[in-house]
Amino acid sequence: MARAQQTIAQTVVDFRIVIEQPVIGVAHSLQSKDGEPLDPKQSRGGEPLVFDFPVRIAPGPKFSGDQVRREGPERRFVYIRIGQLAGDASSPWSRRMKIDIHDIGNDLLNRAAKSGGVIETRVAGTGADGTPTCATVRGGRRVVAR
Repeated sequence: MARAQQTIAQTVVDFRIVIEQPVIGVAHSLQSKDGEPLDPKQSRGGEPLVFDFPVRIAPGPKFSGDQVRREGPERRFVYIRIGQLAGDASSPWSRRMKIDIHDIGNDLLNRAAKSGGVIETRVAGTGADGTPTCATVRGGRRVVAR
């Protein structure tokens, strides 16, 4: 006997990562599903870099999408590629910034889904040593209008 397939309702919520005070002239990009740089950008005068992308959210919540990476059964995050990894072969840096999304609360997810807003995460782009921020980065989150 064939098993009945249960349909799980998914919601698509737009996400935005804003890299504040990035190192001038250093390429940053999202990491695509196949691991390649996607939408590379550089700050010419210290202006923030903005990356927008959709995320599918199923009950749980469970996060998926082209930019969503997984680590273990729970952890979900997005990579920002930096320097050589963002497509700039001449850069002295070859780094990634890991921005967790699995810990976003249901209240924020529901507000964004109901209002059609964007979940925005703002992170620092320059470390204390003056080089591009890398590794796991924590940032402030909020829902903003499109």
